Amino acid sequence: MHSLKNMEWLERYRDMIPDFEGFREVQSQALPSTCRINTLKIDKRSLLDRFCESGIDYQSFAWYPLGLKLNLEGAGKLVENLLGYIHIQEELSMLPPLLLDPQPGELILDLCASPGSKTCQISQMMKNQGRVIANEPSLGRVAPLRSNCDRLGVMNVAITRYDGRRFPSRPVQFDRVLVDAPCSCEGRERRGPGVLCKSSSKRSMDLHRLQVDLLRSAIRLVKPGGIVVYSTCTYAPEENELVIEKVLDLARLERISIPGLAACPGITGWSGKDLNRELCKTARYYPHLNDTGGFYVARLVKKQEHL
Repeated sequence: MHSLKNMEWLERYRDMIPDFEGFREVQSQALPSTCRINTLKIDKRSLLDRFCESGIDYQSFAWYPLGLKLNLEGAGKLVENLLGYIHIQEELSMLPPLLLDPQPGELILDLCASPGSKTCQISQMMKNQGRVIANEPSLGRVAPLRSNCDRLGVMNVAITRYDGRRFPSRPVQFDRVLVDAPCSCEGRERRGPGVLCKSSSKRSMDLHRLQVDLLRSAIRLVKPGGIVVYSTCTYAPEENELVIEKVLDLARLERISIPGLAACPGITGWSGKDLNRELCKTARYYPHLNDTGGFYVARLVKKQEHL
């Protein structure tokens, strides 16, 4: 059951979120089980044939051909998951790598990598060609990152353990950087109640400072004209638009639009204050619009003059 405190905290978003009552209602509904087909180990047709032979009921995503909703419990125990043919991953978690759009042969940085779902998806998109640096400062979180890379047949990843705010500059700058930032995780409440009870304005502002520093570091590390994707699984503007606004002197925003996936534009005002109008190019994804978790994402291009 969701506590009164949880629901009271969500009230701060009432004027921001369309169909707010629908948004509140979905918080108590279990999140669908979803997975990504791992084409490093199997092609889509062969995987779907295996599912049909095993009687596994699935639906393909409308917006991503390698994403599936699975109508069963305990999907993580499927032999296809253990073999690395699929990876159990929340639907919107598959979005940031697609927006990053890594290409075979490029040099990519995943600045906050563990547990590695997005790292491995990036490598899959690159067909294991090029190099992905998966950075995870926490020693305790390196093991699941390495384990997922091994299980999914990823071969072009090197793991580092730097504080992302002080990741060392390289002689060759990165082509693209993903910042899937540490956040208050409000959009994960459907995985199990309890996340929202930890939310507070102070926590979001503490995270805001870390997130701005991580994003500024990412822009420093990417080449001029290179791509930085910033994402969180929270609704708090302090951790989303207010972070992006701090770096618009260094990078410009590109508008996000994914056919088949309902989104709301980033907000351009909060707490009685106007924000940069460009923030409407970022995207907010709410759980009642797509039957998913909650997510925020921005795609930035480093300005050429910052060499």
